[in-house]
Amino acid sequence: MSAHQYPDDRLYHPDALWLQLLADDEALVGINDFAQTSLGEVMFIDLPRTGILLRAGASFGTIESSKVVSDLIAPASGSVLEINQQAHGEPGLVNRDPYGAGWLLRIRLSAPDEIRNLLDAARYLDHIGRAAA
Repeated sequence: MSAHQYPDDRLYHPDALWLQLLADDEALVGINDFAQTSLGEVMFIDLPRTGILLRAGASFGTIESSKVVSDLIAPASGSVLEINQQAHGEPGLVNRDPYGAGWLLRIRLSAPDEIRNLLDAARYLDHIGRAAA
């Protein structure tokens, strides 16, 4: 497992999601490489509507693969500004490009201080028991 699979410009929630800070308290949210590898081929993603308020640590949708249906856990609180329609319509994009075209949501953070609870790439790799290469 190499560190490039966990970009340093993201923060990681222990439940396998990442958050990338944008301007004006906005952020992108997606699943990380560990999650997409563990899930196998993603077949369906159930995402919230725009305008929905997410609460850090609470489920905001599900992701389904040939192996399992898993809850998507919000890495931070905020309102959903946009869902990635391309990933919603083509769930395999999450497997092919989890940190790029496979992002899931764009949100406006309602409690930006919550990001202190997230892990940087090195701490996330430690959390999952993998050393950065």
